[in-house]
Amino acid sequence: MSAQFNTALTSTEVNVSPSAQEQLLEIIKGEPSAKGIRIFVSGGGCGGMTYGMTYADEQSPFDSVLEMDELKVFVDSIALSYLSGVEIDYKTEGLNSSFVFKNVFASTGGSGACGGCGGAGGGGGCA
Repeated sequence: MSAQFNTALTSTEVNVSPSAQEQLLEIIKGEPSAKGIRIFVSGGGCGGMTYGMTYADEQSPFDSVLEMDELKVFVDSIALSYLSGVEIDYKTEGLNSSFVFKNVFASTGGSGACGGCGGAGGGGGCA
């Protein structure tokens, strides 16, 4: 018997602010084939993790989905392990606007900075 994979996300796992929701909906309207937005995590090492978003054309078997009115946010199970507790906001400062990922290490207790892995000093030993 296999374990059941939970495909529904809650706002405590991934929280998208109203201003971020509004911007994401506007972005999706410009891409008719998009079913939603996919949040991804890449990188690692001493440079830290990189968080980003792209269009989602379909849900994979390993995706969890946060459904908010007209917006669907897809996160695969590996990315979710790094994102659980994240708050995604949209900020405007002067002429610059951007999405901001807050509390991305809330579930792991990390800070996002290198140092605890013994790789400080340019050795690249972080994993």
